[in-house]
Amino acid sequence: MAAEKLRDLSQPIDVPLLDATVAAFYGTGSKEERNAADQILRDLQNNPDMWLQVMHVLQNTHNLNTKFFALQVLEGVIKYRWNALPVEQRDGMKNFISDVIVQLSSNDASFRAERLYVNKLNIILVQILKHEWPARWRSFIPDLVSAAKTSETICENCMAILKLLSEEVFDFSRGEMTQQKIKELKQSLNSEFQLIHELCLYVLSASQRTELIRATLSTLHAFLSWIPLGYIFESPLLETLLKFFPLPAYRNLTLQCLTEVASLQFGNYYDVQYVKMYNIFMVQLQSILPQSSDIPEAYTKGSTEEQAFIQNLALFFTSFFKVHIRVLESTQENIAALLAGLEYLINISYVDDTEVFKVCLDYWNSLVSELFEPHRSLDSPAAAATLMGLQVPAMLPGMVDGHGSQLLQRRQLYAGPMSKLRMLMICRMAKPEEVLIVEDENGNIVRETLKDNDVLVQYKIMRETLIYLSHLDHDDTEKQMLRKLSKQLSGEDWTWNNLNTLCWAIGSISGSMVEEQENRFLVMVIRDLLNLCEITKGKDNKAVIASNIMYVVGQYPRFLRAHWKFLKTVVNKLFEFMHETHPGVQDMACDTFLKIVQKCKRKFVITQVGENEPFVSELLTGLPNTIMDLESHQIHSFYESVGHMIQAESDVQKRDEYLQRLMELPNQKWMEIIGQAHQNVEFLKDQDVIRTVLNILQTNTSVASSLGTYFLPQISMIFLDMLNVYRMYSELISKSITEGGPFASKTSYVKLLRSVKRETLKLIETFLDKAEDQPQIGKQFVPPMMDPVLGDYARNVPDARESEVLSLFATIVNKYKSAMIEDVPRIFEAVFQCTLEMITKNFEDYPEHRLKFFSLLRAIATHCFPALICLSSQQMKLVMDSIIWAFRHTERNIAETGLNLLLEMLKKFQGSEFCNQFYRTYFLTIEQEIFAVLTDTFHKPGFKLHVLVLQHLFCLLETGVLTEPLWDPATNPSYSYSNNSAFVREFTIKLLSTSFPNMTASEVTQFVNGLFESTNDQSTFKNHIRDFLIQSKEFSAQDNKDLYAEEAAAQRERERQRMLSIPGLIAPSELQDEMVDS
Repeated sequence: MAAEKLRDLSQPIDVPLLDATVAAFYGTGSKEERNAADQILRDLQNNPDMWLQVMHVLQNTHNLNTKFFALQVLEGVIKYRWNALPVEQRDGMKNFISDVIVQLSSNDASFRAERLYVNKLNIILVQILKHEWPARWRSFIPDLVSAAKTSETICENCMAILKLLSEEVFDFSRGEMTQQKIKELKQSLNSEFQLIHELCLYVLSASQRTELIRATLSTLHAFLSWIPLGYIFESPLLETLLKFFPLPAYRNLTLQCLTEVASLQFGNYYDVQYVKMYNIFMVQLQSILPQSSDIPEAYTKGSTEEQAFIQNLALFFTSFFKVHIRVLESTQENIAALLAGLEYLINISYVDDTEVFKVCLDYWNSLVSELFEPHRSLDSPAAAATLMGLQVPAMLPGMVDGHGSQLLQRRQLYAGPMSKLRMLMICRMAKPEEVLIVEDENGNIVRETLKDNDVLVQYKIMRETLIYLSHLDHDDTEKQMLRKLSKQLSGEDWTWNNLNTLCWAIGSISGSMVEEQENRFLVMVIRDLLNLCEITKGKDNKAVIASNIMYVVGQYPRFLRAHWKFLKTVVNKLFEFMHETHPGVQDMACDTFLKIVQKCKRKFVITQVGENEPFVSELLTGLPNTIMDLESHQIHSFYESVGHMIQAESDVQKRDEYLQRLMELPNQKWMEIIGQAHQNVEFLKDQDVIRTVLNILQTNTSVASSLGTYFLPQISMIFLDMLNVYRMYSELISKSITEGGPFASKTSYVKLLRSVKRETLKLIETFLDKAEDQPQIGKQFVPPMMDPVLGDYARNVPDARESEVLSLFATIVNKYKSAMIEDVPRIFEAVFQCTLEMITKNFEDYPEHRLKFFSLLRAIATHCFPALICLSSQQMKLVMDSIIWAFRHTERNIAETGLNLLLEMLKKFQGSEFCNQFYRTYFLTIEQEIFAVLTDTFHKPGFKLHVLVLQHLFCLLETGVLTEPLWDPATNPSYSYSNNSAFVREFTIKLLSTSFPNMTASEVTQFVNGLFESTNDQSTFKNHIRDFLIQSKEFSAQDNKDLYAEEAAAQRERERQRMLSIPGLIAPSELQDEMVDS
């Protein structure tokens, strides 16, 4: 192939041939041609001499792709080899690139035609600058500025170069250049900025050329965040920008520049200039976009440019107000301009665009929390009363101190905008998680299939904002909501969306009003919603109203507890909705029923005034009718809810009677099946029968989860039959897998049989877990399971073993603790060896078994430690190997379980008589393995636990718990260590020196000494290790947030405490039962 001769770089390269090769690579020829061209181009790119041909290629080709190929070669050299090149070669290349740029940008035609090429050359020039400037190319900025003055197109390109330079130094430098180099470049740019500043102002005052002015504004925008402030406020720059603002061609760029200025923070030195800038801006804005205009409408119909203007406007106002709003509050005329700005921002907030709304919402949230915060700290009760929205007669003289009256004035100043903001929040409220019924893109009401996380985040911020707004003025909040609701009823404002957002807003402020006001408000709301449901026709409409009623009542447990009539009406309404087959309505009805019952369970088991019997009894009588239209998962949820009610009954006799009535339907079916099976065991193999058995067990599990100990009579009745079914199904599974090979485990029949086994284990585990700690329950249930469950696990083929067996026995050991010591050998014998064989072949197979196996081991280590000591040394080695195997996993849960288990074992052995023996065998192995996962970057989430293990090991050495040497005197007789600390110190230094050859011996020694010195102070110890990880270069330029996970968790806890201190910020329906219903 002719192109082969391109590889010979001893003479100037054949440019037409190179053009042809590049064309072949990008062309439509055969695959072989493309591959051959690709190979040649790659070889050329990797050839260290190819860059010497770049000038020759660029001068002789007209093909843009060939030029880009040549520049790519050059870019590689500049990045990695520039400083190694001889000076004349560097200067030659620097001058060549500069000349080509000047030549192409000196006249308009070539500048426009070659725009892509020039842009790429600019990038190359800036890459060179990062090496050459300021030290070896002092005159760069003066050269550039004087070149710019020679022609408008050159000037335009110089602006582009300056912008690139600013971005490289200030925006993208992290990880690309050393800190020292970045600092040097920043200082150079700062010290030479005057020339650039003069050039920009000169262009803006003298040029008529649109492209040049736009390029200059764009460059200024990149500079404004870092230039010395005098250049902005003590020069004509701001006035110049404000002159350009009204001109359509420059509007957006100028607005971005002004926003950059608005967001600068540096104390109040330039307040006067800011106020002036804001006032001029507002006057000009009035003429561009009058205050009366319908901004959302304008946005919908506007061009891209106009939409960007509205988005930039939102950014300008929010940036300005965040930093400088206090300045505008100072005088009357400024206040008028401030209120006008807030009015604009509220109108922009109605624009139907998520990004625009996010910008506005973020600011509204910070403004209302700033207005609300001080009001909590007002000590004077009268002031506090006024602030909480309780109207106190006109301010009495001297009633509030100076600080308080200032706050009140500020409150009154913002009362108007805040009232409009409440309306905005109500109209645009995001959908909460509990609501399952949504409108699809075709306008149909459907069940939600996917949760939208963006919407949930937005809901949280809006909810918080609305709660602050509610605290600032409860009466206005209530008035606006009720007024909007009455418009829904009268039909003048009725749409699905209007009703939804209103009800989501009503639900979201739960807990923020005082009880009396909340009661009055809700009586009206629920009454109106129930009326609306009666008078509105149409399936979809009813579904929307139903979903809203359910959402609102689920948010106000305190109100329902206090009003039995409402509670009963609501629950009966939910029962009605359970017959409504519209998608999502039944699910939501069951969810809401469960939520309400959990918070109000006592109310259902006492006989209320005017009733003949407790509600639970009435419910049980009508139960078959209530659930007849529900699907099985909904029925299980319903049974769980009734379980909560029965659990609240303290009279044993009544409780057992209710339970028996609740379980009547499933028990009847169970008895029938078991009866049939006694006559003919084949009956149990029918798929429909298996499904029914599964469903009955699931119903039992649901009730067990809410009833706990009180479920005993029911489980006792079905327990032995259930184990027999378990054993039979297990044998069927093993037989199918043995006969049908591994694929048999994937058949629907085997999957169904396994579901029954799993549900049986889940039922027993749920009951034992929830039951109170009564030893006789353990004695009754554990021994009968030994063979059918444990024996069966051991006998089965690996694919037929249920991981739930492991979690069931983990629950049992955690529950009955040391009472299980005698049974541990049985458990070990059945599960240990056979499970290890399943999980130690690789890190992937049987993920469920892995996690549950280590949880079981941890339970045994914690509660039945004496049983572990009785293991043979072979078995003990297996246990330790499996723990090391666990924390090597990159799967976070398994690694964490393994590390927790290891800590548990270390502490237990430390206090036992086998302490020396255990640590002599395993100390060094554990240390080595922990250092391995600590430094390999795949196990960052385990950082906190890695540190705890290492700290434990080093503390052992310092406290002298170990009385025998850790080294083996037999293998090392000639050299004995003074103590274990000295031995481990030397071992650790050797270990780390060999692992990190890039660190000097003194660095490693210093680190190891530091570990020994800080063993008793956990935070110093942890920071010491963190520094080592960064220093050893293993963790550079990566995301290291996991190393700070603990600190982040502490920050989250502080945030939760803050939220708890403000009524309503954590919804009453989410609070743990602090408000137990009496």
